[in-house]
Amino acid sequence: MHEFVKPDVTSVENLKQRIASGDEHAFRELFNLFAERLTVFAYSITRNKEAAVEIFDEVFIKIWRKREMLPDIGNLTTYLYTATKNTSLNYISSKSRENYSKEFDFINIALSEDERPDQQMISAEIFRRIKKAVEELPPKCKIIFKLVREDGLKYKEVADVLNVSAKTVDAQMVIAVKRISESVKGYFDYFPSRFQKK
Repeated sequence: MHEFVKPDVTSVENLKQRIASGDEHAFRELFNLFAERLTVFAYSITRNKEAAVEIFDEVFIKIWRKREMLPDIGNLTTYLYTATKNTSLNYISSKSRENYSKEFDFINIALSEDERPDQQMISAEIFRRIKKAVEELPPKCKIIFKLVREDGLKYKEVADVLNVSAKTVDAQMVIAVKRISESVKGYFDYFPSRFQKK
C-alpha cells in the first residue's frame, strides 16, 4: 500500500486564492500536488487507468472554469476528493447503466500495489497476511481505510467525501484495524499506533 504525503492546508489555501485570481502557475502547482493521489483514487473506483486520468483532468478543467468560486469552498482537499468520487461514480453508472451515486457498499475498490518502506521491516508472509486482510474488508470499510491510511485524510474529511458520519468512519476503521491485527496475531505489536484517529 502506498502512502501519500498530505498537502499542507496553508499551502492549498494559498493556491486556492491565487487560482481564483487567475494565476495559472498556482493552478499548475495544485494540479501537480493532487495529480497522483486523485488519479489513484479514481482508478481505485473505476479500475480503468485511462478513465482515471480523464476523470482527474475533468475535475481540474471544472476547477479552472469555475475558479472565481474557489474562495467559497471551505476545504479544497475534501472538495477535490468528492468531485473525483462523484465523477468516477458517474463513469461507472454510464458504463453499467446502474446508479452507484449513493453508497460504496457494492463497489469493491482496488488498493495501491506500490511498495512501502514498512514492507522492508516485516516478513513477506506477514505483509501478505496484512494485504489479504485489507483486500477482504467490506467495500465501504476498504474505501474508508484507503482514504485514511493511504491518502492521509482526517476522519472528518473522509466523512465529508463519502457523505457518512465521522462515527461511521471511526467504526469502520476500528473494524479494519481489528481484522488486520487478527490476521497477524502476535506480529502486530508495533502497528496499532499507526492507525490512531487523526
